[in-house]
Amino acid sequence: GRVVGTAQAGVVIGLLLARTLAGMIADVAGWRMVYAVSAVLALLMLALLHGRLPHRPADGGAARLSYGQLLASMATLMLHDRVLQIRGVIAMLMFAVLNIFWSALVLPLRAPPYSLSHAAIGAFGLIGVVGTLGAAKAGSWADRGRGQWTSGVALALLATAWLPLSLLSWSLWALAAGVLLLDLAAQAIHVTNQSMIFRASATAHSRLVACYMIFYAVGSGAGAVSSTAAFAAWGWAGVCMLGAGVSVLGLLFWGWSLRHMPRA
Repeated sequence: GRVVGTAQAGVVIGLLLARTLAGMIADVAGWRMVYAVSAVLALLMLALLHGRLPHRPADGGAARLSYGQLLASMATLMLHDRVLQIRGVIAMLMFAVLNIFWSALVLPLRAPPYSLSHAAIGAFGLIGVVGTLGAAKAGSWADRGRGQWTSGVALALLATAWLPLSLLSWSLWALAAGVLLLDLAAQAIHVTNQSMIFRASATAHSRLVACYMIFYAVGSGAGAVSSTAAFAAWGWAGVCMLGAGVSVLGLLFWGWSLRHMPRA
């Protein structure tokens, strides 16, 4: 859990700082340049990581499987690993909430009365970094058997965050407080999820991550699509109602799951 917390802090901080960098680049050179810079960074990572990553497979039993068998075994994990199923659904709902917020945020902030630049909007990602760092201890709490407690508190915070977020029209300070709560809660859930999944199946970490990220992708896509549709129909209030509703659904699902998964 501690290791997962450290690694995932880097992942989420990268995601949040990317919003800040992308906003700055878009203001200076247009939105297409964002993709050009992303491509250059990807090539830079390729050069830095080439020859530095270990070649020994991390999954002990998986080393004897072909690539096709590895992919097929992921389907088996999805169908039979109860911890993966439950924590994956929680992750799907949580990432949907994140994308409901971040996908729609630019729309009210670009419009009057704020009319902020892309760089200024992206700067809200810096606030999220503070929340992410605050949640880095979630993995250690999961190691000590407090994963379910951490999940419940974080999901409650995720729902609570929508109260200050809904005040965007009146105060950017309220928006900042909501961003802090939202990313603090999301990172705590994300780290706890993976800590509990890894503990349940110690010989298939790479495949478990791949399966988990399927839930992540589904939630992220669904959140982005539904968020912009809600804004088009009901404005920022509709986005907040949608985000709060999905957050509460995640909390209710977690409560239901307590009867169907071992305590952690």
